[in-house]
Amino acid sequence: MAARGEVQPIESWYVDLEAEDAMGEGHAPIWRHLIGQVMERDLSDCTILDFGCNQGGFLRHLHAMLPFKRALGVDIAEKSIERANQLRAGLPIRYEVRSTMRGEGARFDLAFSHEVIYLIPDIAAHAADILAALKPGGVYYAVTGCHTDNPLWPRWRKLVAERTNTVVQDRSITDYARIFSEAGFEVSGRRLRFEGFLPYSGESGWMPNFADELDYYGQTKILFRLVKPR
Repeated sequence: MAARGEVQPIESWYVDLEAEDAMGEGHAPIWRHLIGQVMERDLSDCTILDFGCNQGGFLRHLHAMLPFKRALGVDIAEKSIERANQLRAGLPIRYEVRSTMRGEGARFDLAFSHEVIYLIPDIAAHAADILAALKPGGVYYAVTGCHTDNPLWPRWRKLVAERTNTVVQDRSITDYARIFSEAGFEVSGRRLRFEGFLPYSGESGWMPNFADELDYYGQTKILFRLVKPR
């Protein structure tokens, strides 16, 4: 019997494996911007968790910008973890197929997730799981633009169901804040406000037009900063 919050592994997130391979390149500018918003600037003695790491690109970017002592990336997509380990290149990073941090203990200084929490069926169990995995005073940075306050959500909800091997969850920004607060986190948040230039790449189906894309990265995408009390 599966433990609470545990999710069975899948082969990949996207039905189209080429889209899976392209995800990291598309997210890279957003990852770099996210890293720039992290309040903790010296990670040299820190242990890091990337929850929902896909092919591991975020941790490789993080180490290049803010070198850390060690890190663990986890994901339920088996092919993504296989690829992440191929790309590790000797960095102090370990990648594993798993859906919870059960058994890890409170050993992480920082945790990250990027566009993951909207896919988690039991978000309260996830909040409790990450809280338990963090050291006292540890911080979880969770990013999502996939929430019901997003004007594009009805369109995206349909596309996520069609193009990925996942089950979509409907939650508002307030839902996330309330659930993480009830789990025991000190909750704060901000709009991610990506400040770089966005390349126009035509219509992929996700964005109806370029104006929507600019609004999404400037206004809709949210960064939560969730602190475990000391």
